[in-house]
Amino acid sequence: MGRAATDAKLAEERSLVLSRHGVSRETVEKLDAYVELLRTWQTRINLISPSTIPEIWTRHLEDGLWLSHLARNATRWVDLGSGAGFPGLVLSITLCGREGAEMHLVESNAKKAAFLRTVIRELSLPAEVHVERIEDCSEIIGGAEAVSARALASLDELCALVAPHLKPDAKCWFPKGRNHDEEIAAASAHWRFDMVKHSSEIEDGSVMLEIRRLEALAGA
Repeated sequence: MGRAATDAKLAEERSLVLSRHGVSRETVEKLDAYVELLRTWQTRINLISPSTIPEIWTRHLEDGLWLSHLARNATRWVDLGSGAGFPGLVLSITLCGREGAEMHLVESNAKKAAFLRTVIRELSLPAEVHVERIEDCSEIIGGAEAVSARALASLDELCALVAPHLKPDAKCWFPKGRNHDEEIAAASAHWRFDMVKHSSEIEDGSVMLEIRRLEALAGA
């Protein structure tokens, strides 16, 4: 797809997403700037699959706007395996101006971390990047009200990563696709948790899992 066709598709997708989510003019401006920075950096490093660039708004960005509504009371966040910043940077944009807002982005890839830091600096976002392995971020995770992770690992693996560090009242927010029931069943063999399954209005069969009170099952 050429530049003109990509621009046209992006404009169409942008209008669709913004029609579904009530966001301020300032938020829209920052989202637009984020998309442009991503497209610029994409020519240098592989941040997202090139085939999904025309669908940045619906394929990558919209989950973060949806999550910002579901978890609108949370101000202290950790986003694990942040990659290109979905949903972490999107959440950071929606948190701008909120008192006490913090977003900690954990990304072990130095090139992707450099991109995240550039967006944070250019858009003056309330966020910080940690170029570390998730296993080494116990203090960061332990200070969070909310933990997010997108396309990082199975639910069972995510539970193993975060459970030792979560404070009792923290919530985890994990977007999952059509095989989410299988992932829930596999995780339930090793973990006990309270869960709310929010059905996606974006993609049929997809959900946002809201998890709290996570603990390992005895003998699992």
